Order: sequence, then structure tokens, then C-alpha cells
Amino acid sequence: MSDGPDQIVAPNTGARQTFGQKMSEIPRRLRKQFTTREGLLGDYDYAFLFTPNIPGFKRARRAAPFFGLNDKLPIMLALVLGFQHALAMLAGVITPPIILSGQGGANLDAETAQYLVSTSLIVCGILSSIQITRFHIYGTPYFIGTGLISVVGTSFATIPVATGALTQMYETGFCPTDAAGNKLPCPRGYGAIIGTAALCALLEIGASFTKPTWLKKIFPPIVTGPTVALIGINLIRSGFQNWAGGSGNCSTRPTSGPFQLCPSNTAPRPLPWGSAEFIGLGFLVFVTIILCERFGSPIMKSCAVVVGLLMGCIVAGACGYFSKAGIDSAPAVSFIWVKTFPLSIYAPLILPFLAVYIVLMMEAIGDITASCDVSRLEVEGRTFDSRIQGGVLADGLNGLLACLCTISPVSTFAQNNGVIALTKCANRKAGYCACFFLVIMGVFSKFAASLVAIPSSVLGGMTTFLFSAVAVSGIRIISTVPFTRRNRFILTAALALGFGATLVPTWFNYVFSSTDNDALAGFFNAIKLVMETGFAVTAFLSLFLNLVLPEEIEDEVVEITADKADDEADRLEWERIRRPSQQRRSAELNGADRGKSVGGGSLSDDVEKAAVGKSA
Repeated sequence: MSDGPDQIVAPNTGARQTFGQKMSEIPRRLRKQFTTREGLLGDYDYAFLFTPNIPGFKRARRAAPFFGLNDKLPIMLALVLGFQHALAMLAGVITPPIILSGQGGANLDAETAQYLVSTSLIVCGILSSIQITRFHIYGTPYFIGTGLISVVGTSFATIPVATGALTQMYETGFCPTDAAGNKLPCPRGYGAIIGTAALCALLEIGASFTKPTWLKKIFPPIVTGPTVALIGINLIRSGFQNWAGGSGNCSTRPTSGPFQLCPSNTAPRPLPWGSAEFIGLGFLVFVTIILCERFGSPIMKSCAVVVGLLMGCIVAGACGYFSKAGIDSAPAVSFIWVKTFPLSIYAPLILPFLAVYIVLMMEAIGDITASCDVSRLEVEGRTFDSRIQGGVLADGLNGLLACLCTISPVSTFAQNNGVIALTKCANRKAGYCACFFLVIMGVFSKFAASLVAIPSSVLGGMTTFLFSAVAVSGIRIISTVPFTRRNRFILTAALALGFGATLVPTWFNYVFSSTDNDALAGFFNAIKLVMETGFAVTAFLSLFLNLVLPEEIEDEVVEITADKADDEADRLEWERIRRPSQQRRSAELNGADRGKSVGGGSLSDDVEKAAVGKSA
């Protein structure tokens, strides 16, 4: 059941239509939609979307019409903008499964990696439709979904936690290694990750039934900002490793003896890690993204990351870095549960994943608020609060369902808000079209196989940009916090440990001694995993300090910035110069005239003269 404001209203009467009246109008509406120019194309300026911004050439463009949430939208425009939304989120959807299934993650085989990429696309398309539709829970004031173009994709926040846990699993024997210590495929470890994530999703589901104002008070920007920034900073390291050739065993060069080439010794063009060829491929992707932002058309700007990835793939394919073996062996189609993993609970992952879901919940609140703003809807009041509640509930449910569908948790994507603001289309039909294109991309698994075959250096050039965008999002959240003494102290304390754990992830390796007690060993592993995950340390410490440190009275005083300090220094210097002349003038006044206003003088002059007279 959709929410009240989205129900159809009969024209000219304002009366709500019955179900029979709605059904009887469907054939007429469909005929008008598919047989008239207005229904197919409308009056939208399509050339605007595809015209590049070339210096020296003027672009004459009339103002594009705004399409609201439930306005009539031409079919062609819905398809074009839906495809644009799908491309804008494509890179973010495919990156986590590629990383988690690669050498830096569970080291799964190419066939399984292809399945995970296909499933991520399919599941994100299906779960996005839940957020866009917005269901009312019968008999309650609660909703599921936002009713906006709130698309979801696999979350980056799970990558540092999952890769850290997999590293620990290989060290403790939970995941297998060969006689030389090389990592073997570990589907059991991947199953433990998604099983634990499914359990922790209950936190966000339960929190969705509390008031949004309470959530914002418990998890303010002073908590979520540094946490998101640390997630991005942590991920940039993996992006740079791939940029230089790959992660895993090939990312280190021994001082003597043979060393493994990247991505493997049997690759079409294996090279040592950090070779100039790898650096150049990643740099090509990065520069292409910048050029798209400067000279690209609006549709290219919103899909700049995908355009950069495509350019890198073209050059890498022409130079022989691609291997067709995986693409040729991939099946024609794929779907959910073609492959499965043994679900289990890995206790050391529970606390870090709880921190992840706190971050995902606050990201969802911020993204939904931004979606309402660019969709020209209210950002306060009961309807807005219900969208926040429904969005957080759907975000938690989607995280649980995604894990049961064999992929890592999902989150509400923010980059689609830029597409809405750029195209002035907030209509849900475009969102449904985006869901359709994502499912189609995932079903045809040859497409996923080609994505998995992308060379690591090309992928690294793209992911480094994406992960930096995550860090910038955290900085933007921090910028909304007033820099009082208390807030500076919280940020300093939280980021001190967070930066340290991110830069030196092995700093807590030797705190606990080995023990034969399995329960105690699991508890030690949990503490170790939290302390070695920079954003988890920052999240818990900033949350604790924000709750226990009281607000101080001086915190409310406006701080003197550098400009204000300069102004104050200039004022004092001017007073020093004027003081002798003021004293001479005051000496000429008789006692009765001292402290009185001089005709035509300003109020500040009167005050100065009064003060001078008193001092005399």
C-alpha cells in the first residue's frame, strides 16, 4: 500500500478515485502514453544532456521543466534518465564484490567473482525498488521505503571490516593456506562475513522505529563525520595498491629471489608491482574522469567514473592486458543463489559491523534529506519524518536481504542526488527504469565477467577516486559541526586513534598472548579487530565522548577567526593613533561639556569622548 500523498486524485474534483475508476482509466492512459508525442518524448531538451562543454562554443539552452515525484513523465525521458542513474551507480555497485572476492579478500575463483558481481547488480536493482515504492505497514504509523529516487548499492563501509576479518581468518586457520603460506579460496570466510552482517542488520531495523530527532541526537555529525572520513582514507590504500598492479601476494617485492608478478605469473602481460605501465593505466582513468568533469556533457559528468573506466578498458584491451578466458567460460545468464555460501556467525566481526550499521543509518538519513531537498519536497514535518523512518527501516531490511542473497550489505547511494539536481527529474519512473537496467546488466553474466576481467591498475585508478569521494563526504559532514573547544577535543581524541590504526594496522597484534581457550581467543580477536579498524575505533570513541562530555558555556561564544583577529588588531592600532588627538581635544573642553555629544558626531564618537573625559 503506497502512502497517502502518492494516491491518485480525480481531475477538477479533488475527490479520491475508487479502485474501479483507477482500473478503468489504465487502457486510456497507456494508449496516450505510447501513441502520442507528449507521452513518448514530451518537451524536454534532450540535446542538453548530450552537448559537451567545449571552450569557445556557446550552448544555448532553455530551462528544462521540473518533473516532480508523481508528475507525468515521457517514456523516452524515463528510460534515458533511468539509464543515467544506473550508470552513475554502476562503479559503486561492482567495486565491493570485486575487492571482497579478490586476493585482498576471500581469494575466490573467477567464476564465483563473476557471480557476485552479477548478483550485486540484480539485488541492488530489486532492493532499490523497495526504497522507491514506499509501503505503509497496515495498522501502524510506520512505512517501509522513502517514496523517492533513493537507490541502494553495495556499501563501501563493509570493505575495511571484511578484509581485516579475512586477514585474521587466514592467520587463525579459519581460512586455508597452502604449505608456502599462500591464501587459498575461502568461501567459508565469506559466508561468515555475510552471516554476521545479516545478524547486525537488526540494529538498524530496530533503530528505525525511534524518532529521527533522537537518532540525530545520539549520532550527530561529530560522530558520523570522522567515521565516514576514516572509511574513505582506509579504502584509498587498497585503491592505490590496485593502481600499482594489484593487492595480495604480488604487492610486495622481496629483497632477493624470485617474486610474483601482477596480477599473476600466467596473466597475458604480467609485470612487477609498481611498474610504469600499471601506473600509466590508472593515471589514464583518473585523468579521463577530470576531463569529463571539465568538458563533458551533463550525462557524462554524472557518469564520469564509468567513462574513465571505459577509457582505461579500451587502452588496456588494445595493449593486451585483458584475458578472455573468464569471459568465454562465463554462462550466458545468471541469477541469485546460483552459488551459495555456508552462513555462520564470526564473533569478532559483531562489534565492527555494529559500527558499520550505525554509519549506514546516519548516511541514509543524510541522503534521504538531500533527496527530499533536490526533489523539492519538505525537509521537516511529519511527512519528512515518515520518509526518514521508512528509509532507515528499508535500509536495514535491505542490508539483511542482501546478505541472504549472498552479497555484502547495501546502503543508500548519494551520487544519484546529483543526477536529480542536474536533470531536474525527481520522478519515480526514472528510478524504476534504473532498477530495470541494473537487473538486466546483472542477469546477462557476460557483462559481469567482463567487469571482473578488468586489470587491477584500471580498477585502481577508478576506485581511488571513488574512495576519496567517501573521505570527502566525511569531511563535509565534519564541516557542519561548530568548532568549539569541546568538539575540537572530541575530534582530536577520536581521530588520533583512528588515524593511528589506519596507518599502522598491526599496532595491536601483540597485546594479547595466545591461549587454548577458544571462547577467550574469540574475545581477544574481537577486541583486536576493533582496535585495528580505524573507523571502528573512531566511531566508538567519538560516540562515548559526545555522550559524556558536557556542553560548556564558553562553547557557545563565537570564535575569533583569522579575519576577525586582523580586524581587531587594526581597530586597536587605530585607537592608539587617535588617542593623543582625542586627549588634546578633551583637554580643551570645560568640565561641563565633558562627556556630552558634539553636534553632528556619531554615536561611537560620543562614547569615545565620554570615555576620554572620564579618564581625564
